[in-house]
Amino acid sequence: MARNSTLFPDKNYMYEVRRRLLEFMLASFQRSPDFIALLKKPIVDRLGEANDSPEKTELALQLCWAVGEHGGGGGSHKDAARELFESLELLLYENLSSSRLGLRQESINSDSRNFRKSSQSRLLCLVITSIAKLATYHRELLPRARVALGKVARARISDSRVWRRARDYLGLMDDPALCLSFLRPSRPSHGHPHNPGTVNWNDGGTKMIAHIPFYILGEQEGPPFHDFSFSDILPRRR
Repeated sequence: MARNSTLFPDKNYMYEVRRRLLEFMLASFQRSPDFIALLKKPIVDRLGEANDSPEKTELALQLCWAVGEHGGGGGSHKDAARELFESLELLLYENLSSSRLGLRQESINSDSRNFRKSSQSRLLCLVITSIAKLATYHRELLPRARVALGKVARARISDSRVWRRARDYLGLMDDPALCLSFLRPSRPSHGHPHNPGTVNWNDGGTKMIAHIPFYILGEQEGPPFHDFSFSDILPRRR
């Protein structure tokens, strides 16, 4: 990417190149989750560079999502998943510490400071989600995930979205069935069936009532005002 930026300095062109590369990367992981375990070393290196530039932050965001969504490569790659989990832990603690202390560069203008805070909060939220999903897939990581999310929930940093997300995931981990339903990867690998209660969105056209209680996700108390049908969410096939 650095070489392409030098050869083709046009910002619009580079934005399109980065977007296409990210789409290809995510599609590759979706088709073959094992790639995540095979590419563990470069993924860990890229996560370590998450705060170097906005471009590297965006790449780290996408990698965090892929690691959590596909269980670090699947159930047969527990060692790789543990190392990826440790990298996510480190990234979480680094950004949590810097968010407590404030921005290191006090001379930057207000717009840059707000953008950086927003970017950091986005990164923290996605790292928290990835940690929770990875620990749900690999149950031996659950104790460490509880410790990490507990520290975030108690930190009460300025952006409430971060510590509230950690608190919500800690609540989900107290109920294994709900945890599997919400955080288990949506696509089973190697033909293994879903656990009970896990939603398979590819079957949306044949399901009458959604398994996910949308009114709970919206923090609304009482019975749902509508039983959502998948046909309300997914377009009909023609």
